[in-house]
Amino acid sequence: MPVFIHFKEIYILWHSKFYKFPKNSRFSIGIKIDSLFVEAIEEVALASFSQGPEKIGHIKQALSLTDTLKIFLQVAWELKLMEAKHYIEISEKMDVVGKMLGGWYGQNFKQNSSAEAKEK
Repeated sequence: MPVFIHFKEIYILWHSKFYKFPKNSRFSIGIKIDSLFVEAIEEVALASFSQGPEKIGHIKQALSLTDTLKIFLQVAWELKLMEAKHYIEISEKMDVVGKMLGGWYGQNFKQNSSAEAKEK
């Protein structure tokens, strides 16, 4: 389950930066980013234990959360809540996870579509 492992590693990296946010930002955008990470990791975990359309739904949700997370991370960087090197490091890893999720989604969508076609 490499997607889960990558996401977990990014979250650990994020978490070490989260506590360096100014207090007022930590409890607004910081908490939002943290929550998005937790939700995305949860969706990846649920997808790994699901089958068929349910699996596709969880992967799709994880993709959506990942895209939203990228936006909030960029906003945090633009607000100068993160150093550029930390933002770049996390963003590059998020891009890898996004590609992995996209590939996982495509693979499962094809499998589900071909299974449905065989049933008809």
